[in-house]
Amino acid sequence: MGANTKIFVFKAKELIYTGIFIVLGILFILLLIFMFLPKQKTDQETKPTMQYMAGIYSSTINLGGSTLDVKVAVTDEKVTSISLSNLSESTASMYPLLESAVEDINKQLETVDSIDDLTFNSDSQYTNTILKQAMKNALSKAEAD
Repeated sequence: MGANTKIFVFKAKELIYTGIFIVLGILFILLLIFMFLPKQKTDQETKPTMQYMAGIYSSTINLGGSTLDVKVAVTDEKVTSISLSNLSESTASMYPLLESAVEDINKQLETVDSIDDLTFNSDSQYTNTILKQAMKNALSKAEAD
């Protein structure tokens, strides 16, 4: 019986490259598995809906030395509209974007679920941000315990 001994010679560079490609292949397969597996929802991931006490709540804004009230009309589940009160003619002329911003927000409130989902154009970003913060202040009074 003759033994056929075979000797294999590998270069270290080839072994390193092969090892790197095997590790990268395994990582790529794991990445694909984790990307395409359906995610299971836990109770912590579900976002609770806000519950409000229905009514009209107000928040005060100071603009140019004058104050005006932002009134927020709320149902049990969502904000229905906002309006401005105590808006003097001088304040309206100094801040002409206020009324158009309120109209834009009222149009968006029909389609969005939360006031955090409101989007604003760059022309009246500052005005809308002030109104949005006033809405949040008024809604903090409307939250049901």
